[in-house]
Amino acid sequence: MSLELLDNIPWRSLNGAHARFSAGSDTARRYGPGFAPILGFRDPSRADWDALAAHCETDEHFYSSGESSAPPEGWTVEIDARLMQMVWSGPEPAANDATEIVALGPEHVPQMIELIALTRPGPFGPRTPELGEYIGVIESGRLIAMAGERMTAGTLVEISGVCTHPDDQGRGLALLLMQTLLRSELRRGAWPFLHVMTDNHRARAIYERLGFKPHQELPLRVVSRG
Repeated sequence: MSLELLDNIPWRSLNGAHARFSAGSDTARRYGPGFAPILGFRDPSRADWDALAAHCETDEHFYSSGESSAPPEGWTVEIDARLMQMVWSGPEPAANDATEIVALGPEHVPQMIELIALTRPGPFGPRTPELGEYIGVIESGRLIAMAGERMTAGTLVEISGVCTHPDDQGRGLALLLMQTLLRSELRRGAWPFLHVMTDNHRARAIYERLGFKPHQELPLRVVSRG
């Protein structure tokens, strides 16, 4: 598997394995309403914003990575930041059955949305769990930690939505969930990767200790259609 797919993973995912979940044209696509609000361009150096206009509502906010050209009138850049892309390079993590982990399904979506809103790990929508495997830890009927999969191309699968309720942080639940996902992905022949904000040095250090290595830094924007 070539890591070149990671150079434009949003487009590869939106125009490939997740095309049925997307809307747009042969030059620009978006995940449909209800999914993670992510954009992809066939050529990020010449982003075709006009092709997206008919598929985006006024005041919707989207995440765009890999492109840095000035959007035309009608679009506003809300956030301009840097994103680190990391790929898995370690051995299969050892199993740990000390905490019960459950598969998350449609019945868990309301609690997933609440946890995402509280912890803000990144773009997520009520239909995002349809994009891959999602698992979590539930105690006393309450979802306290979760992790799952989002973009994919070829054998590359993104780990995303990793978060823990503030009251339960420090217990290693996010690490446990990531290790469980990693075992699942590696055993089915997938190559895990993830994204983290470049300036989030604590998270990057944790991911490196887990077995990920930095691959490349990308521009990240949050844009809205006015």
